Amino acid sequence: MSLKIHIDDSAAPFEQVRAQISEQARSGALPVGYRLPTVRGLAESLGLAVNTVAKAYRALEGDGVIETRGRNGTFVAAAGSAAERQAAAAAQGYAERVKRLGLTEDEALGAVRDALRAAYRE
Repeated sequence: MSLKIHIDDSAAPFEQVRAQISEQARSGALPVGYRLPTVRGLAESLGLAVNTVAKAYRALEGDGVIETRGRNGTFVAAAGSAAERQAAAAAQGYAERVKRLGLTEDEALGAVRDALRAAYRE
């Protein structure tokens, strides 16, 4: 696993850790079942506070990218299906909400396109 934190980056260090681990897991550079370093060990190797790495790990676990197995450690999860389930649930919730708000399908899709463009530009 290779992570680089850029101090001059506009993204917070925890977000850089989260994004890099997430991307490496998604791309297969970190295979399913790969054991991640401990929070303390990764924080030390990156020169970050333990709480910064812990926050990134919590976010990754919430996203289904990693899973903690108690004292056995933290591992890359089979995130594809979990991520797809979460995305489908979010999409369903969005569809129900925009329908209640009275938006047309085109208006709802336009809002999604704008949000995706903004998110993927980051």
